[in-house]
Amino acid sequence: MIKNLVLWSMLLFICSVSACNNESYVPKPRGYFHIKFPKKEYLNYNEGCPFTFEYPKYASMEADKERDAGNCWNNLNFPQFNARLHLTYYDISSAKEYYGLVEDARTLAFKHTVKANAIDQKLINFPDRKVYGVYYAIEGNTASSVQFFLTDSAKHYFRGALYFNERPQYDSIAPVVSFIKKDIERMIDTFKWKQ
Repeated sequence: MIKNLVLWSMLLFICSVSACNNESYVPKPRGYFHIKFPKKEYLNYNEGCPFTFEYPKYASMEADKERDAGNCWNNLNFPQFNARLHLTYYDISSAKEYYGLVEDARTLAFKHTVKANAIDQKLINFPDRKVYGVYYAIEGNTASSVQFFLTDSAKHYFRGALYFNERPQYDSIAPVVSFIKKDIERMIDTFKWKQ
């Protein structure tokens, strides 16, 4: 009886050791949440400011409620993505003020150099509408992924900056940034100054 018990114990030990020796294990890949993007539809912004543009129907435009907010300062909120496009407008009264605002836009975009993987600049040039500016695409774990400014180089200056209301993880938000970039490009492509 003891022989059988020893034999069965050895057999059980050999089976358990050989069963645990599977070298073909492959870990599951890291997964991310599925993001359902809404259909691209646009509304016209024409609210008593010296400009008009199209913005996405699934976003909400609201006046900036900060204490130091100026006229025609707005936030374009994307609640389903926990993001906002902060929009500011300045009436330009001098060349010095104009160059100061342009330099501020460049400085604010390049403040992200420490965390950015890349900052791409694209000139905006629509002479038929007198819309000029620079578009900054900022890649990496930065506070802002897109910044731009538009001007007529004489009287008007309009700036936008995209922010997410969470800690930046670029690989997680990259699909959302790409989706919202198309909306920002549509805004710029349809932007007009009121004469």
